Amino acid sequence: MRTRINATWIVGHSGGQHQLIRDGVLVYEGNKIVHVGKRFAGRVDKTIDATGKLVAPGFIDTHVHSGHRASHRLITDTGRPLYFGQPFLEISVPKEGKVVKGDPRYLKHGDAGVEAAFHLNASFTVAELLRNGVTTFIEYGSQLRVQDSLLAEVTRLGIRAYLAPGYDCGRWVGDEKGRLKRVRDDAMGLTGLETALQWIEMHDGAAGGRVRGILVPREVETSSVELLTRTRTAADERKLPVATHAAYSVLEFHDVVREHMMTPIELLDDIDLLRPTLNIGHGNFIADNLNLNYSAARDLALMGSARATISHCPINIVRRARTLDNWKKYQEAGVNISIGSDTYPRDMIMNMRTASYLGKIMSHTYFAATAGEVFRAATLGGATSVGRDDLGRLAPGALADIIIIDLSGRNSLRYGPVRDPVKSVVECGVGDDVDTVIIDGKMCMEGGIIPGVDFSKLREQAQAAGEQVWDTLAEWDPLGRTAEKACPWSFPLAD
Repeated sequence: MRTRINATWIVGHSGGQHQLIRDGVLVYEGNKIVHVGKRFAGRVDKTIDATGKLVAPGFIDTHVHSGHRASHRLITDTGRPLYFGQPFLEISVPKEGKVVKGDPRYLKHGDAGVEAAFHLNASFTVAELLRNGVTTFIEYGSQLRVQDSLLAEVTRLGIRAYLAPGYDCGRWVGDEKGRLKRVRDDAMGLTGLETALQWIEMHDGAAGGRVRGILVPREVETSSVELLTRTRTAADERKLPVATHAAYSVLEFHDVVREHMMTPIELLDDIDLLRPTLNIGHGNFIADNLNLNYSAARDLALMGSARATISHCPINIVRRARTLDNWKKYQEAGVNISIGSDTYPRDMIMNMRTASYLGKIMSHTYFAATAGEVFRAATLGGATSVGRDDLGRLAPGALADIIIIDLSGRNSLRYGPVRDPVKSVVECGVGDDVDTVIIDGKMCMEGGIIPGVDFSKLREQAQAAGEQVWDTLAEWDPLGRTAEKACPWSFPLAD
């Protein structure tokens, strides 16, 4: 079936870069785009009217941690200073011998309600991504059963995803005084890699090719050199992309330097893992960051010469008083910048705006992190991170992963007059402005409605799950705090 979209604006692609087409036409047949331009004289079976709207390539979210993320609500405007703003140390490190209650990622096999909890997290994640115009996402290394649940929802709702169980050589716990303590098990990491490879062998190419595998050693500091080396070998043999958190924390940076006498980026370079299809989670605490006071820094040059990718998650890290230092220098060095949501909201438009504003501040110029540059990061940057030239662009031969953004502001005056639609979306838009999502040539959302998804029910279920997390905090928190002590109310709670 051949479908034509008539649009006031289209983000087309030519000569390796995006281009704006005013009053244009896009035509796709099956799951491939066949034409993008000003006119089309051929026959079509269906026409979509996108008057007053922007037709664009679907967003690629390169850093997704699944779930409703209720635990992250416990570190809004608060947290332990000794963690240097690192979110996961605040809310996913339990007291030794305990588990984070209410979060299915930490439940044991057979625990009551586990299947429903996994299903809720997967449903919430995929539905939120779709609603915000994400057509491809990379899940950042949750355990096997999380991947199984995501696979089911990806298959059901039609999104594209890079999935596989993550692995490492040990996690953090809180000791009897609430201090960080790492539990190390190198054999567990190697077993985890084998589990990931088996999962990929079984599921790579599932859902009509929309599911692809990715290797995720979760963090550099929790992975042995042997594990990272074997990951590189497996990635080379199977032509798989890789993702890992690196250069993302003050503690991680100093731990790696102390253990290996190299920075995290130097370590990745030493084992020949730096490459465009290495997705470095955050990559904001590199040796070149003046806050680290590290002499003879060369991390940025190493990443740039390898054209390595970072998944920049601007909203998530600015909440923890951190940001990328700085956009312009990364770009000029040759680093491939992509954008991820990480936690919440999974709103790529808001993340683009935050990246643009912070990029200008940190680069000390309003010519940095332009609307076009952050839009490129949210599309082409993500495609590069997984080695794809058929995603993140609207051009003949590319896959028909298309979104239509309503420039009316949903019957508001939020946009005002629109001159440049990309600048207007980045400066004034929100994910809710995405009206239509087409993936692999199939309509996955129309008029903001995703078939088979009840947003009201999902919100109710997530609220109930969140209440359980907050009510049980004292049972697993290393300091035994209640939710009220860990995260005081914004204003005193009335009696």
